[in-house]
Amino acid sequence: MENSKKKNLTKVLFCIYFFILVWILLFKMSFSLDELYGHRNINLIPYYGSAYVNGRLYMTEIINNILVFVPVGIYVSMIKEDWSILKKISVSFFISLTVEIAQFILAVGATDITDLIGNTMGGIIGVGIFHLFNMIFKNKTINILNILASISTVGLVSLMGMILIYN
Repeated sequence: MENSKKKNLTKVLFCIYFFILVWILLFKMSFSLDELYGHRNINLIPYYGSAYVNGRLYMTEIINNILVFVPVGIYVSMIKEDWSILKKISVSFFISLTVEIAQFILAVGATDITDLIGNTMGGIIGVGIFHLFNMIFKNKTINILNILASISTVGLVSLMGMILIYN
């Protein structure tokens, strides 16, 4: 597959992923703003507040925030291979910051510095995964990651469809 077609496929997959990401994080998988609760909270102390449950650090939420942003780092690295690592990582940071600010403005969730840290960490891991794949697979990296992303996207869209049908 020629380079421009690979990049176009990557961009389409990233757009689908990004739409799902925003729908999950900002709209809590709802189709109506009426269904969203009017909750506005802000936490500027890392690993405090929402990360603590019954006096213990709640790692599941932190791990989920990291995992959900790993694809951002991978996709940005695929689309903008010539960018510096810092520039690629900054995309995860700014997407996360935008989502956190939007949650506060729309009163649809807690704005939390811990989420911003976790999401950025996910982007860092994604950039690292891309560079690891690039070291191993060289010129085949984009093809391999597009195949994996396509399979993941079909699975995720199918899962979300089933969730919507049965709710």
